[in-house]
Amino acid sequence: MAEYSSLEKIRLQKIEELRAQGIEPYPTRAERTHTSLQAIAALEAAPAGEETEIRATLAGRIRATRPMGKLVFTHIEDGEGKIQLFLRVNEIGQEKIDFFNKYYDLGDFIQASGVMMRTRTGEATLQVHDFKMLAKAVSPLPAAKDETLDDGTLVRHAALEDAEIRARQRYADLAVNAHIRENFRQRAAIVKALRSYLDGEGFLEVETPILQPLYGGAAARPFVTHHNELEQDMYLRISFELYLKRLLVGNLERVYEIGRDFRNEGVSFKHNPEFTQLEFYCAYADYLKVMELTENMIGHVCDTVFGTRKFTFEKEPGKAYELDFSTPWRRLEMRQGILETSGIDIAEYPTAEALFKAIVTRHPHKTPDPHVTRGKLIDFLLGEFLEPTLIQPTFLHDYPRDISPLAKPKPGDPLTVERFEGYVAGFELCNAFTELNDPLDQEQRFLDMQTDYSDDEEEKNPLDEDYLRAMRYGMPPNGGFGMGVDRLTMLLTNNRSIREVLLFPALRKEE
Repeated sequence: MAEYSSLEKIRLQKIEELRAQGIEPYPTRAERTHTSLQAIAALEAAPAGEETEIRATLAGRIRATRPMGKLVFTHIEDGEGKIQLFLRVNEIGQEKIDFFNKYYDLGDFIQASGVMMRTRTGEATLQVHDFKMLAKAVSPLPAAKDETLDDGTLVRHAALEDAEIRARQRYADLAVNAHIRENFRQRAAIVKALRSYLDGEGFLEVETPILQPLYGGAAARPFVTHHNELEQDMYLRISFELYLKRLLVGNLERVYEIGRDFRNEGVSFKHNPEFTQLEFYCAYADYLKVMELTENMIGHVCDTVFGTRKFTFEKEPGKAYELDFSTPWRRLEMRQGILETSGIDIAEYPTAEALFKAIVTRHPHKTPDPHVTRGKLIDFLLGEFLEPTLIQPTFLHDYPRDISPLAKPKPGDPLTVERFEGYVAGFELCNAFTELNDPLDQEQRFLDMQTDYSDDEEEKNPLDEDYLRAMRYGMPPNGGFGMGVDRLTMLLTNNRSIREVLLFPALRKEE
């Protein structure tokens, strides 16, 4: 049972009193003819002298109120903005003025009918003829606080600033912080723009299973659940890849999916166990073609949603980057990038043992795991030396074969595959391959993983016999792509934490 504060108990008493008078504080019906923006637009469009002919019924949450005896000014907020209500004794009588002042509080939802007018200061206002309660707020929302500094400066603190509380109580965060609502409107517009670009390029949007009998397509630890009727364990998908590529076998040549993936891993500024992923696969394309599609797609999002390709991203307090998503993006071979930042030419060390010795010799303060594969040592060099330098949008390409089990090898170089990752602001945004379509090579790679990786390593994917069976029917050459929509939204809306672009991020259980 909830424990109510003294203020909440007063509001609960008002609910009882309203019901005792036959007034339902949570009525079933609401009638609204205009949103706040529509009402203001109608007033602005009216010829001079005809403002009083604009009748409107508005609805919204009370955000401020100023009782002044025989009249009351109050501001309400709906999904489109704020608008002022004007209650005057001449129109509604003193009894209704007193009733409003007694029973209506900040946070309550009100419906008000009347005519649009302008105050002496020119503010668009509804002169109220009638009103009713739509929903009584028991708990008051956090209110903005003003602080006067020693030098007399007035500082306004946001209504709700604590990041932990905001994430746990997103409903309150959205209710009091208009800029947070705008973040999520922009996120929705980003997803819409991604779809419009891919649809325009002839891709078909599809849906693949979230519950899967085998997981695969990415290097991640899955969540496990149990299907009672089938009497078997199932996995929440970590990727769409293996299902989407099955569709290429079935002659659906361009497919994509935007949906949820689930990875049972750590939480950080760029990781959430449940996140939104975009993946697409394109027959008869390679990773070079996918680079073009990627930079054009993100450019389309920038143009459509924001009208610019230049953005400021503050990765840390006081450390802002000016990002430019104009095409073409920089192309950088991984070998060259690691050489420039670490001084190690990975091509000179074809075995894990040799590369490990080179790392600890040249960088004795670095401590990679001596028992991992060559590919994971290269990935270590990438993370330690190269990744932090990749600020402007960059395609880092040509990756080690043993950490890319689904990518096609580069001709003449069996240790390297045609893979790129897109980096922006020092972290990975997207990942893409020229996809492996040789079923015999793919089977051998699955088998190699069973011996090269221990059971608890995330890179180890189970052998998927049905996927191999699909490949044996013939899979066209193709390029594939995956991107975290949350990370793209972070970059384009200048939010340094993934929590800020997720309505309900994963949090430790509240005690």
